[in-house]
Amino acid sequence: MNRILFAAADFLSRPPGFYVIMIAMVACTALVPFGMTNVVTYALSVAAIVITGIVLIHGYRDTAAIHAKLDEIIVSLNETRNDVVGLEHAEPEEIREKLIVLEEEAANRGQGS
Repeated sequence: MNRILFAAADFLSRPPGFYVIMIAMVACTALVPFGMTNVVTYALSVAAIVITGIVLIHGYRDTAAIHAKLDEIIVSLNETRNDVVGLEHAEPEEIREKLIVLEEEAANRGQGS
């Protein structure tokens, strides 16, 4: 199922997919004068849900790719600690605590220079 969702999101997020959605919305709007307001409302509601899903899927993919790239940088640098790798999977409180520690360390390094 994931493969189908990612493929659909990929298609609909590009110009051809956008054109398909636009044509469907224009077709739905053209049905309003024929008393098909319920059909139009339903179709546009489904389109809104699909577009929201596309945004969420692409946001997930982008965020996951950024985390992978940052993890690679952290691992490749000899001077870094690896305890922040995978921090995105931690609880929000743990992330905040680690962020506070990192900000304090950065401030202390700035003062020592």
